[in-house]
Amino acid sequence: MESTLYLVRHGQADETGDADPGLTERGRAEAHAIGLRLQSVRFDAILHSSRRRARETAVIVARSLSGCEPEHSQHADDRTPIPTDVSGMSANLLAFLDAVPADERDVDGRSLDGSIAALGRGVGSDRQLLVVTHNFVIGWFVRDALGAPSAAWTRLNSANGALTIVRYRTDEPTRLIAFNDTGHLPRP
Repeated sequence: MESTLYLVRHGQADETGDADPGLTERGRAEAHAIGLRLQSVRFDAILHSSRRRARETAVIVARSLSGCEPEHSQHADDRTPIPTDVSGMSANLLAFLDAVPADERDVDGRSLDGSIAALGRGVGSDRQLLVVTHNFVIGWFVRDALGAPSAAWTRLNSANGALTIVRYRTDEPTRLIAFNDTGHLPRP
């Protein structure tokens, strides 16, 4: 059995003060571009986080696809893995982690590990899922796919509207097919 996750970072958000910002014009263009890029893929589901920028991205992408309506999944929600062992982390990274809002804090990435189990490793049948999510979530999935140490997610950055593909099979190791692919995006 095989589960392929198409992880998309939401389009550029309007960061002018709203606690849950929507997309900018550029973010909408990025979402449209990823929709066009993925037109030939048949998805079993389009999942998105509860954040407005991810929901709006998923709705725009879905207009270019057939067969699925976007739906919220807790497994796509915005999470930041907060390590219990912070030895060896820089002062800048520690300050950043201390400032993470309570509703995004994920101690040792346990919630994200559950998302990997549910979306990737919990393969009961062949499926392809489009998951519109956030930078740190994608970083955690990639870190896991590579078998990298837990802190490796801090060195992975996905551009807005970028595509990452991870394939899970019951009979072989997880494969990272693509990371931070931006070839479809309009140039600034």
